Amino acid sequence: MHKEILVLGGTGKTGRRVADQLRNKGIPVRIGSRAASTPFDWSDTSTWKAALDNVASVYLSYAPDLAVPGATDTIREFVSQAIATGVKRFVLLSGRGEEEAQACERIVQETDLEWTIVRASWFMQNFSEGEFTGMVLDGAITLPAADIPEPFIDINDIADVAVAALTEEGHTHEIYEVTGPRLMTFTDLASEISFAAKRPVAFVQIPSESFANAIAQSAAPGEIAWLLNYLFDTVLDGRNAYLADGVQRALGREPADFSAFANRIAERGVWETDPARKLA
Repeated sequence: MHKEILVLGGTGKTGRRVADQLRNKGIPVRIGSRAASTPFDWSDTSTWKAALDNVASVYLSYAPDLAVPGATDTIREFVSQAIATGVKRFVLLSGRGEEEAQACERIVQETDLEWTIVRASWFMQNFSEGEFTGMVLDGAITLPAADIPEPFIDINDIADVAVAALTEEGHTHEIYEVTGPRLMTFTDLASEISFAAKRPVAFVQIPSESFANAIAQSAAPGEIAWLLNYLFDTVLDGRNAYLADGVQRALGREPADFSAFANRIAERGVWETDPARKLA
């Protein structure tokens, strides 16, 4: 029996793409999620052993984020169990400028595994299939962010890097800090979405307190509420306002630009507010 690659978060933004690419290459894939045929649940350690059985490599995407309190303990326990079951290679999705995420990186780095770190900037897809899609549809991206630039990345590039690290040689012990090709403020981003969607979408900066109250009232899970407040209060302070070359080093090509992403999403009708004009 050929050993499989376990894709944790295999139904999420990056994991779904990683799993699809691996399948297209004819590589046996096991999806790590609570709804999978072999369930995996981060909060239930009893599910880990079966999910790791006959697995050679792991794509580790932790939900909701490596920055949340308690993540380091969970990652340490999972990595230990994975090594005990014979896993040889780890590709860890991490975040830029997050001290807690870097602590999780060190747990992997201190092992004898063939590890690769993919340290990513903010996802472009947060505005097309994520937390802020509704804001785009409403015509106002209302967030507690100063107009600090961020090199937003297309998560298809993240998936490409992860698959290369999982299936090729030459990526062991590499930290690929992956970003898009240019810095953009939220005002820039809203302008490009407006152009692609052919309707006005504005960025509106709101006070942190208003955002926190709105999240609390939305009945979002506590971890999600904590994470969103953390990201805007702590991480989006200018510490990540620079470009990195992880995509170029891993793949030998440039990362996708936001304008290409925005045009692609608009063509699919994702940002179309008239239901009759949405693509099937």
